[in-house]
Amino acid sequence: MLRAIKASLWTLKIALPKVAVGWMFALLTIDFNRVAIVELGVAAIVVTTLLSIHYLLAPFQVIAGRIADKHPLFGYRRTPYLLAASVVASLLFLLLPTVTLAMENGGPLALINAIALFACFGVCMAVTADSYHSLIAENTKKEHRAAIVAVVWIVMILSTILSAVVMNAVRPEFSPEAMQRLYNLTPLVVLGAVLIGVVGFEKRLNPQEIREARARALAITPPGNPLRSALSLLRSNKQAGLFFAFVSCAIFALFLQESLLEVLGAEVFGADIQETTRYQPTWGGGILLGMIAMGCLNSLWRVPKETLTLIGCAAAALGFLLLATVAVYRLDQMLIPTLFCMGICAGIFNVGALAIMMEMTVEGATGLYMGLWGVAQAIGMGTSSIVAGGLHTALIGSGVMQANSAYGLIFSIEGALLLAAAFLFSKVSIARFQELASSINSKDQASDANVIDAATAGA
Repeated sequence: MLRAIKASLWTLKIALPKVAVGWMFALLTIDFNRVAIVELGVAAIVVTTLLSIHYLLAPFQVIAGRIADKHPLFGYRRTPYLLAASVVASLLFLLLPTVTLAMENGGPLALINAIALFACFGVCMAVTADSYHSLIAENTKKEHRAAIVAVVWIVMILSTILSAVVMNAVRPEFSPEAMQRLYNLTPLVVLGAVLIGVVGFEKRLNPQEIREARARALAITPPGNPLRSALSLLRSNKQAGLFFAFVSCAIFALFLQESLLEVLGAEVFGADIQETTRYQPTWGGGILLGMIAMGCLNSLWRVPKETLTLIGCAAAALGFLLLATVAVYRLDQMLIPTLFCMGICAGIFNVGALAIMMEMTVEGATGLYMGLWGVAQAIGMGTSSIVAGGLHTALIGSGVMQANSAYGLIFSIEGALLLAAAFLFSKVSIARFQELASSINSKDQASDANVIDAATAGA
């Protein structure tokens, strides 16, 4: 019993950095976008573009991971980078109210400042994501990762919900002063959560271990800049390429509907704004329940993560086909239950896929591989938002199709893509991935040895 309590507290401790992430993204997606668009009259396309900048900077995860793999700081490969990125990201929020208010006048300098601020935030989030996921991958056992991942994401979802409650308490109505007071809380929330969560978690390396870690990182990854190294790994290891394609395809399919749900309610079911605000919490609540259920199931019966991922993909695909039916035939009573069930399936998928990402790494290059999978997620999410708007304009805005039929087609496409993602994943083998990575590493080491021998003979 005591052992179980200690394990639970330990898991909650490592999940705390997600409280910081949940708080920051809640401020951006619940408060900043509303204030900028509604209260200040900034064009929606400008605001949504600013919010998407961090997706464009996702490839920096690869660079950050490679740097951390090769250059530990103070004996730690992950903790210093995570702390530094969190500090900078939290301090940016102190400037955000001023930058946002300046955008009201539409001056080019205000827009340039906003772009620079969000670009800096994107880099910080890339470093944070890679460092945090690598930290978990390197310091947890394989059999426990699914449960840990479930807890981590549950904590982030709950923190987002609680952040909304705090926002309404601190800033019940908009004013520049109230907005600044709210955003001033960010360094306290972020640094408190990250410090408590990660300090003491990572084992400190001694000088000999640092040299060995650096040598291993240099030997196991191709030469050149990190992005070129990452592309080389995808080309040389077929399993890595398949997994990258799977993650991108699955995330794209799951999130294509995210920006269309509220519009669906208005255009197909004639729902008012108060009713459509229930859609995302319903979807998110399903994800939360799915992750809790799978975390518990995995802890008790050790269900293979591969099985969880395939079940999640297939079930979510069926959910989207059901949602397509609901849209086409305007079955308004079925909409909320369908969204909730789809969320449960997505939660099952998240637990399996995220745990597998942490196994699809190689010792000495954990940061580089976690960066790759982070880029795959960002590609899926970033393109889904753009394509969703494009499909809506092309099918509904142009008058080519009736709204209900167009949504039926869009949701059917999502279901088909999830089945395609499941097919790709069925071809992925963690064991084969490790074999190919080891084979590539052996060839690189042999090549290095030949170069050294040749140089010695010439001398």
